[in-house]
Order: sequence, then C-alpha cells, then structure tokens
Amino acid sequence: MKEQVVIVNYGVGNIASVVNMLRYIGAEGVYSGDADAVLNARKIILPGIGAFGAGMDALRAQGLEAPLKEAAARGAHVLGICLGFQMLFSESEESPGVKGLGLIDGVVRRFQCEGQGLRVPHVGWNRVKPCQGATLFDHERDELRYYFVHSYYADCANENAVAATCDYGHDFVCSVEQNRLFGTQFHPEKSHRFGIDTLTRFVGLPC
Repeated sequence: MKEQVVIVNYGVGNIASVVNMLRYIGAEGVYSGDADAVLNARKIILPGIGAFGAGMDALRAQGLEAPLKEAAARGAHVLGICLGFQMLFSESEESPGVKGLGLIDGVVRRFQCEGQGLRVPHVGWNRVKPCQGATLFDHERDELRYYFVHSYYADCANENAVAATCDYGHDFVCSVEQNRLFGTQFHPEKSHRFGIDTLTRFVGLPC
C-alpha cells in the first residue's frame, strides 16, 4: 500500500509538481481542501507560492488553519514548502499585521542585499548545509544543492529547530525541524535528485 500524503489545497501553491514528485517516488499525493481530510492526515504537505498575507488569508478563508494546527498537535508529520515554510512562523515583514501559523517561533524577513551584487529575489540553485542529525538530508553527500525562488527568509528564534542553512549575502535558515514539523524554503519538488531524496525521507518517516 502506498504511503498517502495530504497536500493542502488552499488555492495558493505548486500542487501539481508536488503530486508528480510524490508519484515518482512511489507515494500517493492527495490534494485536498477538506478540513476533515487535513485534520485526520498522518502526513501533510503545505505548499505555496506568492505573498505571505495572501497565503494566510486563503488558508483561513477555507477554514484550514485550525485543522492544520490540530493535526500538527496530534502528531502528524507536516512539511511546509517555500511559502508554506514561511507560514509556519509567527509573522512576516512582507505582510505586517498578518499572523502566521505560529508553529515555529520566528519572523520572516526580507533580504537586504544592496551593495553585495546580489539580486532579490534569490532564484536558482544553491548549496544547502544541513545541521547534524537533520532528518531530511543525506549527510553522506559532499554537497547538497536545492532550487530556490524567494525574496524573504526565516529568522528562526529557536536555534534547536534549525535543520539547514544556505548562504545568500549571509547565512539564512532554509530548513527547520521541530518534533514532527518540517519546513524547507527551497523547492524539493524542483530539486531533482536532491529533492527526491528529501521527499523520500519525509514520506518514509514512521507514523
């Protein structure tokens, strides 16, 4: 029986590419905007592209914030990707006054790369440095590279939740891990063999 992963469908996300990648690795990706499906899921992916405020507004408008938080509290494995990763945090400079899910303590901030010859948004492949023991990474590889598209980064208040960092003008947190809660600023579904490995590790986590 294939491992089923519920992909939260709240109208803001890269759902098709995530479903295709899950299918490729032998998992069943079911995208759903149904509150009960999210609440009762054992594994959940929260995708997303776009603005923080629009994402949180859409999640709340569809009545999915509370089921998602309850599922996490019950012990479901949750993986936030890109905007979904940022929404795990408390708030974002992109959308002042809009509260995030608050599952990870921290603030999402805009890159300040003036004078460094770096463009914002940060787009393309970059090296990722996993922290010791981070679950979703292959620590035997000499180099891990993932695909990024973002203008904001997470300033994580809990150092113990940091799973990996990346350098773009300065080191920033690109992945978190806190109990059964995970997040990646990069797009594993667009990161070829590296992303395949990360999603395979997430899908294979024991429930």
